[in-house]
Amino acid sequence: MYLNIAKLKCLKMSTMFKRRLQALGYLEWKKVNINDPQHFRKVVLWLEDQKIRQYDIQDRKDLRNIKSEYWPKAFAKYCMDVQCPIFDNDVDQLEWLIGCAIWLETDNDIENNQFQEGVYSVAKLLRIPQHPNHLVTLKACSKLVQRRLNSECLRNPNSKIVRGKPFPIMNCDPGFQLKKTAVENAAKILALLYIQDIRNLQTKINEVIVRVQNITANPKTDTKLGKVGK
Repeated sequence: MYLNIAKLKCLKMSTMFKRRLQALGYLEWKKVNINDPQHFRKVVLWLEDQKIRQYDIQDRKDLRNIKSEYWPKAFAKYCMDVQCPIFDNDVDQLEWLIGCAIWLETDNDIENNQFQEGVYSVAKLLRIPQHPNHLVTLKACSKLVQRRLNSECLRNPNSKIVRGKPFPIMNCDPGFQLKKTAVENAAKILALLYIQDIRNLQTKINEVIVRVQNITANPKTDTKLGKVGK
């Protein structure tokens, strides 16, 4: 079971790298194997040469010598120089470098046409309706990925699959009537979403209450000093 999970994570990571490298214009993105040291080093060098450009050309010789036994040291220094916040995982460092390259490529311009087209292409892959404001669409994509494509969902997909009879949203009584059917249906959906938000808030409040009770119920708790135990 654990082997299958590991394979799934590796496959997901490899696919993610390939898609990002394809978006950046890396010609050999289909052949990339992040577990192959030579592939890994070639990608790092390409990112520096073509996108990040932290060093002057003459200062890239240590990174360029991808067959050298001293390359890992050059890579560690490079990560420090570009202020990569990750220190202990090469794959995570490469992921950060690719993200940095993408950020530089878009020039931090969220209104750029290419950026908007990219957002809508991701939405299409995720089957999310496109909002006129691409930032709203991007937020919807982010929520879907966080809720339905996280590590827990990948381990147990059935845990997030809603089963049973669909709730008849359009047949519910919202307690008000509007002249236009389309507007009324939209209002019903918003009302139900609001109820869902309230329920989620209540759940979080209950969790906080339980945690506080666990502390105050501790006989060693000194409420005057604000300490639990001695």
